[in-house]
Amino acid sequence: MVDGLSVLAKIPHARRLEVARNRKSDRPGNEIDVIVYGEFHDDVELVAYKAHELYQESIRQVRPLRELRLAADYSMSTDAEPFGRPYPRA
Repeated sequence: MVDGLSVLAKIPHARRLEVARNRKSDRPGNEIDVIVYGEFHDDVELVAYKAHELYQESIRQVRPLRELRLAADYSMSTDAEPFGRPYPRA
């Protein structure tokens, strides 16, 4: 599964992309084996990343191996707030 997901690192649209095994150091979430973490400059890059042929190839390789897939996309500039203080809005 990690090999199939590591193909994603070759896609040029991500500012940062990591594929790692879950350390399973906390009981909640132990059913998750592998994590893909990506950072994108904007939604245009995210859309281009998901449309890339290597993204589709990764899906073809990994889908038969997985039982569960969870995903979350958010924007740091508009959706997230650091703990303890509000995030400055533009």
